[in-house]
Amino acid sequence: MIEYNESEFLVETEVPQDELIISRTDLHGKITYANETFCDISGYTEAELIGKAHSIVRHPDMPSAAFEDLWQTIQAGKQWKGIVKNLRKDKGFYWVEAIVSGVYKNGELVEYKSLRTPISYETKLQYQILYDKMRQEHNERIRKVIYT
Repeated sequence: MIEYNESEFLVETEVPQDELIISRTDLHGKITYANETFCDISGYTEAELIGKAHSIVRHPDMPSAAFEDLWQTIQAGKQWKGIVKNLRKDKGFYWVEAIVSGVYKNGELVEYKSLRTPISYETKLQYQILYDKMRQEHNERIRKVIYT
């Protein structure tokens, strides 16, 4: 079992109810656009995000199966919708519901867009438990929180 030793993983940033986090990526997942809300919530500047893999905000609590499903879905030309725990630059986290889909010009897929909104505490708890179980079943890192 791998343990996390950074207490910052326990600090949550709440996404305001009236905010929408928006980003776009190229077909390989490199960020091409990040709105101000994405920058504010993630703790990165726009310059730090543009050109980076969107996985820069992937929290270690997220099971790899969730992102495998996301990529299979969007590469098949469908819209993906799911609950995601993201990692902030300062190692804190934030939860969102994400909708990811293709952007087409003249019938050709040119990029992906992601719209993310806040979720309830109950949904966060439900998905944290589900994702912990998924990671354990796939021998991925699991959290072990020790209070001293």
